[in-house]
Amino acid sequence: MTGQTTPPSAADPRLHGKRILVVFNPRSGQGESTLPEFVRRLREAGASVTERELRPDSAMTEYLGDLKSHDYLVGAGGDGTVSSLAYAARYQNVPLLAYPAGTANLIAQNLDLPKDPAQLAGVVADGHAVRVDLGEVEVHGEKSGFAMLAGAGADAAMIRDSEELKERFGVMAYVMSAMKQLNPKKTTFHLELDGQQRSFEGIGVMVANFGMANYRLPITSDISPSDGRFTVVLLKAGNILRLVPNLIDSVRAKLNLGDPLFSGNLETLEARTVKVDADDPFPLQYDGELHVQTTPFTARILPGAIRFLTPARKADLDT
Repeated sequence: MTGQTTPPSAADPRLHGKRILVVFNPRSGQGESTLPEFVRRLREAGASVTERELRPDSAMTEYLGDLKSHDYLVGAGGDGTVSSLAYAARYQNVPLLAYPAGTANLIAQNLDLPKDPAQLAGVVADGHAVRVDLGEVEVHGEKSGFAMLAGAGADAAMIRDSEELKERFGVMAYVMSAMKQLNPKKTTFHLELDGQQRSFEGIGVMVANFGMANYRLPITSDISPSDGRFTVVLLKAGNILRLVPNLIDSVRAKLNLGDPLFSGNLETLEARTVKVDADDPFPLQYDGELHVQTTPFTARILPGAIRFLTPARKADLDT
């Protein structure tokens, strides 16, 4: 943890009279939810909490009609739930807590949030928020939002293969599905980055806003969620395991351990608008949710679109 939080006490002046809207996905994660204890602590501290359960096939905006009358918004679920809620609440200036109730909870990990419900209530009580960018992805005329990354190719295939494993193995399902990607499909990708054309042969493209994977390990260096640009990662490696050396280099860079030891498996570029097409249609994912659409897609940066509650400083969110 980069910052410390103090759980709220009864009649805590930091929360007294605060109005908090909690939108939760009851289908996220495994096991019993810690959300009831979190809500109980907020109420005991003097906050007024409104809970709204997500229903299938309901637009996220339906839950946020009175958002501006609240002091804080809490999104409890997996990364897909949090990013969809952030996109629906964009530019409304109400701080959002990415409550980690899903399987991987990468957005919460990037924000260095604790897992303990008392500590999470303390994050809300402290009220420290960082303004960050969001991504908007458009596929065949339909728009959605993402907070962490959108991708086409091997990463989407990995998420597809993990779906049937998540209930039994939790976060290890992603590791197990990555091991299956030893011979992923390759194709030629055609990109347009802020109007500039680029083609390459590889196994996938990731358009990243946040830059940390599980355990806050950097996907690659120099990714910032608050610089008004995406980091576009071109996956050139023959399989997922060949990307491990690049992960090692990213950790070395984070720890200032010298120049990279490995190169060539991937390439990173920066852009505000990214259009991705491929010779062969590839599956898409954004923030861990696999979608039925395939390439082509367009991603646009939404600068400073959301304020996330976090104990971390803005600089701590960069890789």
